[in-house]
Amino acid sequence: MTPSAWTEHQASGPAGGVSPAPPAGNASAREPERVEDPPAGDLATREPDERLLRAMADLENLRKRSLREVERARDAERIRVATEWLPVVDDLDRAVEHAPQDRGDPHSLLEGVRAVRDHAIAILSRLGFPRYGEVGEPFDPARHDAVSAVDIGGPPGTVVAVVRPGYGNEQTILRPAGVVVARS
Repeated sequence: MTPSAWTEHQASGPAGGVSPAPPAGNASAREPERVEDPPAGDLATREPDERLLRAMADLENLRKRSLREVERARDAERIRVATEWLPVVDDLDRAVEHAPQDRGDPHSLLEGVRAVRDHAIAILSRLGFPRYGEVGEPFDPARHDAVSAVDIGGPPGTVVAVVRPGYGNEQTILRPAGVVVARS
């Protein structure tokens, strides 16, 4: 091996990772040991292993994506069902407001309607959409619809009357509360 060939051999490094000692004396008289390349079978098994790992990672990503899609579909259905309840609760609210107070035994009718309304509100709450919209709370445009503004009652920007209660949570508002707001 010539001195320049020896330098190139050292720079590229042998396949085994161990550098042989430099030749002593006559370079052509003594050749360094030749390190054989790894058998072809090692490379062939390495590629399928990498493909298997990639396939397993793709499968795990697909599983996670499917779980997210199922959760989104559940949330959408829960929202749809809860929204369907809102007119029922509104009708019950109106029935309670307009129930006759002085004829016959109005308390039994009124108490029955109130019980049904309270049950419907409890179902909405269990579905994750509690009722909100109280007099005296600060007006929040994300949770309230201002139906009107008046110069009477409470500090400016507070709710002075609730026309229609709202239902929802921090992430999802089924319906904002319709409120009357104190004007500044």
